[in-house]
Amino acid sequence: MSSPARRETDGSSTGVLRRVAQVALGGAMLFAGTGHLTFARQEFQAQVPPWVPLDVDFVVLASGVVEIAVGAALLATWRQPRRALVGAATGLLFVAVFPGNIAQLTERRDAFGLDSDGARAARLIFQPLLVAWALWATDAVGEWRRRRG
Repeated sequence: MSSPARRETDGSSTGVLRRVAQVALGGAMLFAGTGHLTFARQEFQAQVPPWVPLDVDFVVLASGVVEIAVGAALLATWRQPRRALVGAATGLLFVAVFPGNIAQLTERRDAFGLDSDGARAARLIFQPLLVAWALWATDAVGEWRRRRG
């Protein structure tokens, strides 16, 4: 088994791919979070289900701040176990918004060009892939296993 220092600076092709995936996800989260606060604010408001007991604009702004924080953490955190914690938190964020994605399908709410049941259903398929991306890119599962074993 490699040392923690070796794992954190892993120059293997998998290590490089994980780092690239982490940077790409961090950038995407920064972009999405910025969208919540600026140019896509109305689109995000359309996605907040009516059963959420908070002001719609507050939900959009708060979730945008969270996404920006997660994106920044993904771009700034490279040492384990913090890197794995950031990956797990990112995955949990994707899980937390999943009920809203389901509501968008069941309530037939249009946003971001998702204007058909097929398009909204396809989006649901990608949400677990985002969770997997966050966990794989940060080696969260591998770190958890190393710490357990």
